[in-house]
Amino acid sequence: MGWNSWNYFGKNSIDEKLIREVIDAMATQKLNELGYNYIVVDGGWRDSTLGPNGELLVNNKFPSGMKALANYAHSKGFKFGLHTVPGSHDCGCDPVGGWGNEKVQVQQFVDWGLDFVKLDRCRFSLDPHPEGHPRKDPIWYSGWDKQGENIQKAYALWSKLLQEANRDMILSASAYRYYDWYPTLTNMGRTTGDIATAQTSGASFDNGKKNSVMAISVLNNESRLLAGNGYWNDPDMLVVGEKSLTNAEQRSHFALWCIMSSPLFLGNDPRNMTKEEIDIITNKTAIQINQDDTEQGRRIIMDDDTEVWLKRLKDGKYGALLLNRDKKQSHMIKLTSLMLDGHRSFQVRDVYDGKKLEKMNDGYEQNIEPGSGLFLILEP
Repeated sequence: MGWNSWNYFGKNSIDEKLIREVIDAMATQKLNELGYNYIVVDGGWRDSTLGPNGELLVNNKFPSGMKALANYAHSKGFKFGLHTVPGSHDCGCDPVGGWGNEKVQVQQFVDWGLDFVKLDRCRFSLDPHPEGHPRKDPIWYSGWDKQGENIQKAYALWSKLLQEANRDMILSASAYRYYDWYPTLTNMGRTTGDIATAQTSGASFDNGKKNSVMAISVLNNESRLLAGNGYWNDPDMLVVGEKSLTNAEQRSHFALWCIMSSPLFLGNDPRNMTKEEIDIITNKTAIQINQDDTEQGRRIIMDDDTEVWLKRLKDGKYGALLLNRDKKQSHMIKLTSLMLDGHRSFQVRDVYDGKKLEKMNDGYEQNIEPGSGLFLILEP
């Protein structure tokens, strides 16, 4: 759990002042006490070239350097992380990747006091740009390692070096699809492409596009059985706070990420959160459901307009989401005891308002408003 700079601020809007302000805002809100511990600076902090020994250079937007910024995060009760790349070039096609320089760069992260490394496979290539060609020439693009033949080798080396380092660091793989080597090499791995945000095509809950909230959740659901034992599937950062989503959609989005046991990384501006936004991301029952490591929750019912998602929890409890994707009319959605491993009697409680609803015996059904969801915890 934590915060990442990319969704809201992208590459060009971040600097040291902003990150310090975000840390201060999150400390004031006491978000670290709820589990939002990691402050992760995504793309935009590196210089466009490497140092003479293959070391990463911090650009002039961070004049105090990353060790000072990590120390500041630690002083406020947070952990600190950075985005980097394993190939020869970064996401902007600058030749500042880790390929061949892994030991040097891992040692930098140790020296800076990092706790989290986001390793992004974007623009994965092992070779310099072709002589005489501009950086975005199609000839160079054809050299991408699209089939992943060398990607696993790169992540395996980073995993080995981080494990050998004299510092505990989370390894977050961002390779835009699920790889079966994720659980053995990483702590969390992206199962999808980037979720749509205001930085890209605009956030969307369910518009038929491949990077909407619902499309991302469907892809992440496909890898559910491989989560657990210290590894968790990552469907990308949250877009709670995006103005293009209704409050009901933001609540359902957060509920989905909680049901799926997804890493909860805020992608907003913590300095300017609405009350509705704060109420969603600070809901203790929702976070409890998310952090329960019994399993990654799953979608158990889907038709044209409605879905039911379910997660087994410790002590015989369940988290459930009844979701109406239809934006025009209400739908009756039902849970049955057959969905709950045969258990027959539960106290049903609304996660967001805490109210106890009626007892569930053989089944429970609720009329769900258009474009809304009902996030429940079921207690035997």
